[in-house]
Amino acid sequence: MDRKFTEQEKVRRSKLDMLTQKGIKPFGSKYEITSNSREIKENFLDKTKEQLDDLKSPVTIAGRIMTKRRKGKAGFFHIQDKFGQIQIYISINEVGEDDYELFKSSDIGDIVGIEGWVCKTLTGELSVHAKKYVHLVKALKPLPEKYHGLTDIEERYRRRYVDLIMNESSRKIFYTRSKIIRIIQNYLDSKGYTEVETPILNPILGGASAKPFITHHNALDMPFYLRIATELPLKRLLVGGMDAVYEIGRLFRNEGVDRKHNPEFTSIELYKAYTDMYGMMDLCEELFSKVCMEINGTYDISYLGNDVSLKPGFKRIHMVDAILEETKVNFWKEMSLEKAKDLALEYGVEIEPHFTFGHIVNAFFEKFVELTLIEPTFVYGHPIEISPLAAKSTDERYTQRFELFICGMEFGNAFTELNDPIDQYERFENQLKEKELGNEEANEMDLDFVEALEYGMPPAGGMGIGIDRMVMLMTGAESIRDVILFPHMKNKKQF
Repeated sequence: MDRKFTEQEKVRRSKLDMLTQKGIKPFGSKYEITSNSREIKENFLDKTKEQLDDLKSPVTIAGRIMTKRRKGKAGFFHIQDKFGQIQIYISINEVGEDDYELFKSSDIGDIVGIEGWVCKTLTGELSVHAKKYVHLVKALKPLPEKYHGLTDIEERYRRRYVDLIMNESSRKIFYTRSKIIRIIQNYLDSKGYTEVETPILNPILGGASAKPFITHHNALDMPFYLRIATELPLKRLLVGGMDAVYEIGRLFRNEGVDRKHNPEFTSIELYKAYTDMYGMMDLCEELFSKVCMEINGTYDISYLGNDVSLKPGFKRIHMVDAILEETKVNFWKEMSLEKAKDLALEYGVEIEPHFTFGHIVNAFFEKFVELTLIEPTFVYGHPIEISPLAAKSTDERYTQRFELFICGMEFGNAFTELNDPIDQYERFENQLKEKELGNEEANEMDLDFVEALEYGMPPAGGMGIGIDRMVMLMTGAESIRDVILFPHMKNKKQF
């Protein structure tokens, strides 16, 4: 396929040929560095120009050229590494004619190595005075224009590598994401949890209500689902005696794409023996508060235009009471399915063919309550029909399950885990009936899991938290695509 190059790209490719003719590898070799932009600023920013001139502290750094200005036999340029930018001063008298010619012919975006010493310019900017300039990598494409950067949102997602070069805010989000995951791991490890790995390919759909991706394994001649949850394998480990486990990993759901959803996303699921939904509430509250304090240095944050506090002491309310507060509809009352359907019609709540009483309760919650939950709130007591893996409450229409909502978004989902194999078998059977009525998100029968419960699973609590949404909350990102390095996009038309 013939490729068309812009004039700028043609000039850069001609410079590549010039480097080759000089015996210089255009795309680099190993280069030993001794410092970086952050270390230099931390160690030398408070020193005066005179002190730095006396010290002449040697450093060897590398990075991408981001700015460049030259006058006669000297010049200044900024290089960018992992931690940010630092200015370089270069003079033909110091680096020699050959190195200075390399600098002169360089382009914005080239990657170079600099050996020199730390100094300050007459204007007081911390810099590195180059004594050796090394070409490392030739950039064949120009970076976006300096002052506007990569501003097209879709292009930022498609070409994340350019976004990371140009936008410091994007780099900060993804370094923060890694830090958040590490905080979670350290916290759970300190609580005695063990991090494990479970299969991504599953022969049975289960662990959540979601539409799956389906694939086929040729050697086994079997269909498989990409996992929609890690719940059932992790609870098998509780049966096996691993009484506190967690997994951070990718889940896959073949559903819509919007500000809060991506087809593959990162979740943490954790399970602990001898606790319940309320133990999970305490842990969830402590975890969100801890992450927020370590990342932001405060419990008070602003998200989606809302000022909220993640200080421990989150609100707790039963789903039925929350609906009652907003609509005056009382689902504590015993009522027929027909009466519930009449209420849905009266309040403009859409219902589907497979809906029973519990589905209608949940539909009321989603329509009238969810977006009103701004301060951190645990909503518990979900209907049994939408909670096939959670233990029943005293009122057996509802379960020991909660979801965490902040700023109208769900961030976590937890249960007192159902460990009664007879009840679990019946719940799976009801899910099969829902599937027959058109519910594509219903669970399948997992007989192996039922048999695992028959060996005895200890009373337990379990929880899942969306890592991507937590990162959104902690960094102020409004779209899940801003916190996933490579979000899924429609194919771009080729012309």
